[in-house]
Amino acid sequence: QVQLVESGGGLVQPGGSLRLSCAASASIHSIYSMGWYRQAPGKQRQLVATITNGGTTNYEDSVKGRFTISRDNAKNTLLLQMNSLIPEDTAVYYCNVERERLGWAWPWGQGTQVTVSS
Repeated sequence: QVQLVESGGGLVQPGGSLRLSCAASASIHSIYSMGWYRQAPGKQRQLVATITNGGTTNYEDSVKGRFTISRDNAKNTLLLQMNSLIPEDTAVYYCNVERERLGWAWPWGQGTQVTVSS
């Protein structure tokens, strides 16, 4: 069973930055599109950024220009650089395949908590 392990979250002040990392126990080389999701308290899990194995990226409008997704297929790793963080970014962040495009998903990891607060 594939395991996804997210890390890099924490408490940061508004305007700060964090770099999230996701390690997959399986190869992501052949996965057409990977994504970062987030789930805020009381809300549904939301797709915020995707990247294809060709490097094409897409972002949810609220994070455009602030977040950058990247992938390292050789290391089976997905990254999310988050800059200019705002309180509305507070959520648990998860990585997975882009289930909306592929129609399936790996078991979800534990996620990593990001809290933006002064």
